[in-house]
Amino acid sequence: MSKELCYVIDQISREKGISRDILIEALRSALLSATRKRFGGRTNIDLLIDPDTCKIVAFETKKIVSKVSDKNEEISIEDARQFSSDTAEGNAVNIPLNLHDFSRIAAQTAKQIIFQKVREAERDVIYNEFKDKVGQIISGMIMRREKGAYFLNLGKTEAVLPVKETIPNETLKRGDTIRAYIEDVKLTPKGPSIIVSRTMPQFVAALFKMEVPEINDGLVIIKDIVREPGERTKLTVYSNNSSIDPVGACVGMKGTRVQSIVRELRGERIDIIPWTDDPRQLIARALSPAAVDRIGINEEAKTAMVIVNDQQLSLAIGKKGQNVRLAMKLTGWDIDILSDTEYSKIRMEEADRTFQDTIKKDPVKKDIPSVDG
Repeated sequence: MSKELCYVIDQISREKGISRDILIEALRSALLSATRKRFGGRTNIDLLIDPDTCKIVAFETKKIVSKVSDKNEEISIEDARQFSSDTAEGNAVNIPLNLHDFSRIAAQTAKQIIFQKVREAERDVIYNEFKDKVGQIISGMIMRREKGAYFLNLGKTEAVLPVKETIPNETLKRGDTIRAYIEDVKLTPKGPSIIVSRTMPQFVAALFKMEVPEINDGLVIIKDIVREPGERTKLTVYSNNSSIDPVGACVGMKGTRVQSIVRELRGERIDIIPWTDDPRQLIARALSPAAVDRIGINEEAKTAMVIVNDQQLSLAIGKKGQNVRLAMKLTGWDIDILSDTEYSKIRMEEADRTFQDTIKKDPVKKDIPSVDG
């Protein structure tokens, strides 16, 4: 019996990834509960399992007395001599119990408790495995869609990908293998709940960490990243090592690294910007792919006026203001964009107002003869 029990414990431990000690303690707890139930719920009954041989020993502990008043809790000195040489009155003695006559109910109770303990241990193992993976990327296969979410098969468990956390306009089908960002891991009464996302900016950052060894090794650092899922991502990168080109490292030879990420993001555009502490340069780079002519800034208000060529205006602003909106999020500056024509018109209007104000203050200047005069 002991050999078979050890074999079963070892097998469950390997298959479920549960510690052998946890399984032995679960079995001990289950058998103890069944044994106490078999003997009327007495609490002076205990049970031990040898962790090496899996031998099970059950016993009841009774107090040695000269006169027995409760046979379930006490034992006479004469009877105690069968189990111990130390039979002094007031001492306790352990009396072995026979486990072979468990009733069907007791055996069923033991089985239920073992299953419950195994389920609890499985949940703990899965939770402990994934709680430290928050902020990392996992791969999973789409199993089904229900109640506004996709369920990904991760092997031992499932992850939940809410539909709102999928990239806009992407269609996921059963059997598709995708990557996602672990946003949160919670322990619920039904087991661990693993929530993943494909829309968070951190998902793109984690993809770069996977694809770019220099980022993974800390040689290239992502300073900031902003994103409108399915449309465009902007990120600033830098390196403390002057021999490393942070943008080139992210792009890869012939664009292989960044293109791999673009494919995962279903064609989303990515602007990789070298970070600088010069706000003018940073704003100009953040408005990529548009070219900037001039920039004026107000450092106290953190506002900037950007002048671009007329042909670059729509590119700088972007579709529905997307490019400038992302640039503002990335830099933390409030940016106004004007074309050369608009800027020249404003300057002319300002000059005209200045001239008119001067005339009002000094009417004599109205009579100044012209050059032709």
